[in-house]
Amino acid sequence: MRKQFNIPTYYRSSIISIIKQARNMEDRFRKDLTPTILDLDKLILKIARHFGFCYGVENAIEIAYRAIEENPGKKIYLISEMIHNPHVNQDLKQKGIQFLMKTDGTPIIPLEEVTENDAVIIPAFGISVDILEKIRQKGPNLLIYNTTCPFVEKVWNRAESLGKKNYTIVIHGKYKHEETRTTFSYAKLYAPSLVIENIKEAKILAEIISGERPLQEFFEHFKNRTSDGFDPYKHLQKIGVVNQTTMLATETLEISEILRQAIIKKYGNAEYFADTKDTLCYATWENQTALKEMLKSDGDLAVIVGGYNSSNTSHLVELCEEKLPTYYIKDNEEILSINSIQHLDLQKNKVKITDNWIPSKEPVTILLSAGASCPDSLVDKVIQKLAQIFSVEDKLEKELKPYIDIIKNKVK
Repeated sequence: MRKQFNIPTYYRSSIISIIKQARNMEDRFRKDLTPTILDLDKLILKIARHFGFCYGVENAIEIAYRAIEENPGKKIYLISEMIHNPHVNQDLKQKGIQFLMKTDGTPIIPLEEVTENDAVIIPAFGISVDILEKIRQKGPNLLIYNTTCPFVEKVWNRAESLGKKNYTIVIHGKYKHEETRTTFSYAKLYAPSLVIENIKEAKILAEIISGERPLQEFFEHFKNRTSDGFDPYKHLQKIGVVNQTTMLATETLEISEILRQAIIKKYGNAEYFADTKDTLCYATWENQTALKEMLKSDGDLAVIVGGYNSSNTSHLVELCEEKLPTYYIKDNEEILSINSIQHLDLQKNKVKITDNWIPSKEPVTILLSAGASCPDSLVDKVIQKLAQIFSVEDKLEKELKPYIDIIKNKVK
């Protein structure tokens, strides 16, 4: 049974919560990946089996709001964004929490202003070793609320174990992302470390390892992404891969295989490559797998909901864009009308308005999913807005009834 977290009720929902509860009752091991279908006559919604708040996000939110309750009148600081969702972060700000820095590490409030009479919240991504040390130096009375995701900490622990076995640590992640920066800060304590972002870079690194490229090219491609004193001649002989938990899980596996093959080419076997599949985040894997299953079914377009700086959400968008027109929105307000939608163009990293986004046909089938940091209540609002622009709001109650009945019958 999955742990139930105490998070504000306004993050829960009246549509998605019912669907999830009913489906979990019918499929307690969460193995059925077929999407939920709401047939609203002119509009058919196919909703991914898994999406929304994961264990790590709910844990972080519960701790953050507990910090607010336990410290009335105290200054409460959050190192940077709690999670990558603007609605959650804005709500925390409205409740008095002050952010110390932006997600890229740019200071907002100098750390010098934090005193041991205050409280500090560590976000779900964790914080780098040096920042944690500076926080601890404030004094023994400083209250520290650590919301670091346990699956992120699992990656750090794996990095430590790799280091103890004299492996070099290769981190699959976005170098400027705060989780990757934090993981890198821990990894380099234990072993020589470097960050690679994608399969293209993995292939370059593999060719350097196998000798197909000269070692001198290493720093051309990986400059400023290695630990101090990194020597490609010494430190690419024995490697293990860990990842930023919000990256595409299948990409991490492919990168691992590319590098494993390079080690085999160099040594004749995989003895000097560590198997690290156990660092993949279950929620990232589950959400991406459910989305891929949904993409096997028919659809006219996809709508993905989540913060624009959410790495895991962006990867859901990338998967959809391979198959059909996809609109990446942060909330229901971006659905302007049946004729226009505002969304993030992921390729250009630019918010734009697209007209005629709904095809002229009936019914229209929309695939729907959301990032791991997106509240179900926001997805509810998206569903309601879509039903509204198609003038089928009255159909929702009928489509939800079978799920309500499942819950009632199971509770009896």
